[in-house]
Amino acid sequence: MNTVEQLLAVLTRPTEELIQDLAKIDGDIMLLGVGGKMGPTLAGLAVNAIREGGLNKKVIGVSRFSNPEARQELADVGVETISCDLLDDAALQALPHADNMIYMAGNKFGTTGREHFTWAMNAYLPGRVAEKYKDSRIVVFSSGNIYPFMPVRSGGADESVAPEPIGEYAQSTLGRERIFEYHSHKNSTPMTMYRLNYAIDMRYGVLLEIAKAVNEGRAIDLTTGYANVIWQGDANSMALRCLTLCSAPPTIMNITGPETLSIRWAANQFAARFGKEAVFEGAEAEVALLNNASKSHQAFGYPKVSLLQMIDWTAEWVQSGGSTWNKPTHFQERKGKF
Repeated sequence: MNTVEQLLAVLTRPTEELIQDLAKIDGDIMLLGVGGKMGPTLAGLAVNAIREGGLNKKVIGVSRFSNPEARQELADVGVETISCDLLDDAALQALPHADNMIYMAGNKFGTTGREHFTWAMNAYLPGRVAEKYKDSRIVVFSSGNIYPFMPVRSGGADESVAPEPIGEYAQSTLGRERIFEYHSHKNSTPMTMYRLNYAIDMRYGVLLEIAKAVNEGRAIDLTTGYANVIWQGDANSMALRCLTLCSAPPTIMNITGPETLSIRWAANQFAARFGKEAVFEGAEAEVALLNNASKSHQAFGYPKVSLLQMIDWTAEWVQSGGSTWNKPTHFQERKGKF
């Protein structure tokens, strides 16, 4: 894989299971905060599933759309777009109803120094949205960052582990969940809390960061020596399929791959493909931010794209000079500073 066209084709290719699940739910699908890293491909995947299934639904993408090209690209694939500053309450209230909501709005990077904005996006806005869309199904994008660091031999935090967020981003993300949860109890709004880490796209992600470091001969700090990853196409599909699991009180679902990925192992895999030697510094800590997504695998099956396939594609992408985004994951961050 070495072109954006190939990448988008794979990311937006629906499975039969997704088509069948979307057929089970009535009404249109709205994505609030569609302009982020995952939103455009999630919207495109939904459109393709609806088309292939012959379903009577439309996909509505809502964002500020500071980049007109991003809005046009969504329109070109069949997404109905609405420009809206969600913190403008009049604009929010003017949005149309949708029976199904994928809530992706939020702020992470740039939190330090603008904590007030992060809390407004991550904890104040959810209450306004939850009240307006109290009669909708809502899949709430959350994060594995709300869990405590886990021993690397533990298998990761499953949904029974109580949140212990580190830093204001993770704290405000838990705030997002709690505000939505309150409204679910208040209004019997069916919801799923979608706790994700870390999605992989050729243009950004944990594997790209490791691959680039190996290719450029830069030392890789092994302190955070383990992580979880999942192909973004699989993560998007699971987000849409979570609409079928929404409940009041909310369903909680961890979303990631089945492996506890060794950063050292992944770097050596890339080194072998590049004909280079991986350079390391430090040693693996005994704890890391790790999630256990066995519950979602039981519900949806294992991700369709394997870890080695992601590594192969990422290696090809880096070697061919594929385009990348300057959006580091900061998966190595251990003090919650974003």
